[in-house]
Amino acid sequence: MYKFFIKRILDFSASLILLIFISPIFLLLILFLAIANGGTPFFVQRRPGKNEKIFSIIKFKTMNDKKDAQGNLLADKDRITKVGAFVRSSSLDEIPQLINVLIGDMSLIGPRPLIIEYLPIYNETQKKRHNVRPGITGWAQVNGRNSIPWKQKFEYDVWYVEHLNFLLDVRIVMLTIKKVIQKSDVNLSEEETSEYFNGTN
Repeated sequence: MYKFFIKRILDFSASLILLIFISPIFLLLILFLAIANGGTPFFVQRRPGKNEKIFSIIKFKTMNDKKDAQGNLLADKDRITKVGAFVRSSSLDEIPQLINVLIGDMSLIGPRPLIIEYLPIYNETQKKRHNVRPGITGWAQVNGRNSIPWKQKFEYDVWYVEHLNFLLDVRIVMLTIKKVIQKSDVNLSEEETSEYFNGTN
């Protein structure tokens, strides 16, 4: 009952209330990031959701589009703006995904939606992460986030799918709030994004 009905009602209600409540912060971040990024406050990318259905995920854009002399984008660490660094370290870059939750592409809690390029290299067990809506935060995020290897992330994702229940979601929410306050498991020092998954790492 919770997995197939109540969870969606809670997702819709909570995301709507949160968007209304934080709307002043939302608008301020749009303004500051638009200035820092030369007019582009949002990062939009196609990602696979439930049953591998493709949707457009929305995040705040924390890096500019500066390129080298050859026209190639600079390394992530050279493109992240000061405002972007703050937004990412405080996890505020995830706020626009509440819109994805509101319209039903995502859930508040679930496996993080990864890039489309990974779809062909998942094994049968790893594919189970798409049996539920992807989430803004999830079991893997509160158990290491960027500091754990891909294999372990997928094990956490599949475990969540197989054990999904209300009390587990409440526990993940509480742990997420704790980690956001402590700013733990957020890597901003050397490499700004996770290592690329190649099917074996």
